[in-house]
Amino acid sequence: MNKVKITVLKTTLDQELAQEYGAEGLGPCPMMREGQVFYGDYAKPQGFCDEAWKAIYQYVFALAHGGRESLFYYGDWIRQPGVAICSCNDGLRPVIFKLEATEEPSQLDYTPVR
Repeated sequence: MNKVKITVLKTTLDQELAQEYGAEGLGPCPMMREGQVFYGDYAKPQGFCDEAWKAIYQYVFALAHGGRESLFYYGDWIRQPGVAICSCNDGLRPVIFKLEATEEPSQLDYTPVR
């Protein structure tokens, strides 16, 4: 298993939906900043949003297990092998992430219980 580079591409705000449904003064996600980089594999990176991790971890896991040479979903989604573009599940202010498979091996930071 290898590490996956997770880059925050965009923090967004759907003005129309936020105006209709959002709390007063709602803005883009306060937890993530464009350009931030994290590295994940089997576990959520430190400092990464729990809800965003729930939305993207399956793509991280797939890329960590050899997705560097393959295209997601039969090649009809992303044209670059080893890359996924996905977002968190916040309907008013989704954060867009770029996931990239790397050659950097993962290391367990705990001792498995047997």
